[in-house]
Amino acid sequence: MTEHDLLRRFLFEDLGIRGEWVKLTASWQAAKQHQQGPLNAQLLLGQALAAVVMLSATIKFNGSMILQAQGNGCIKTLVAQSTHNRKIRGLIRSHDQVPAGSLETLFGQGHLVLTINTDNTQPYQGIVSLQGRNLAAALETYFEQSEQLKTRLWLFASNTHAAGLLLQELPAQSSNKADWERIEMLADSITEQELLELDCEYVLYRLFNEEKVRLLDPGPVEFQCTCSKAKIERNLCALGREELDDILKEQGTIQVCCEFCSKKYLFDSVDVAGLLSHESVANPSETRH
Repeated sequence: MTEHDLLRRFLFEDLGIRGEWVKLTASWQAAKQHQQGPLNAQLLLGQALAAVVMLSATIKFNGSMILQAQGNGCIKTLVAQSTHNRKIRGLIRSHDQVPAGSLETLFGQGHLVLTINTDNTQPYQGIVSLQGRNLAAALETYFEQSEQLKTRLWLFASNTHAAGLLLQELPAQSSNKADWERIEMLADSITEQELLELDCEYVLYRLFNEEKVRLLDPGPVEFQCTCSKAKIERNLCALGREELDDILKEQGTIQVCCEFCSKKYLFDSVDVAGLLSHESVANPSETRH
């Protein structure tokens, strides 16, 4: 049976190394249908979505992980998000022409941010420069600098699939240098075609058939946007009465379109008056007379 829209985790039983494999198909198609731009930019979004699914599975949390890259080059913004239960969405903003090349060629001067938003704690954020031959290399640098964990990633995307492979030293136990180098060398022989086309068990057999590998149960991945009318309303209230009134005078209504899923939210003057009235009741002035 062909595997699609799945994350598979695996362990090297005696080596202190873990791994992950992911393949996105329908979820990748659903995410990219809402994004415009040249092929190079879209394929980078696919790589980012594969990456954030795998990275979010390396920790235990309830919430979402957001991978965001911003620069002053041909690609302005890249965002990929995965929740703890593998609901993904993403967006990319770029020029009409994006050349192939390194991250510096694509983004110019910029930075890569990984943010973990959880239900009960303050967000955790790590930042690294957007440098290196590709997104996988930048993320490897992030883990080396921020987490001090040996980590390797292989990320590929096509019009139909996005796929990834991750190897990482287990946090609680350092891997033997020779073991890590052997596993890394074996994994480095994977090709783009193999990772995009082969199922997980075939990939693991192709790479590690002489190693003792335990494959864990699969986890489904699907596209799902977390936008909502309530979130849009909070953002509108944050603009303030004066700015909202100016927009209404100019346009007659306020239309907000979600950048991730293209869903449209429409507000007229009555809606806005109700929002502001509710906001003033929910947040009364602390001024005492």
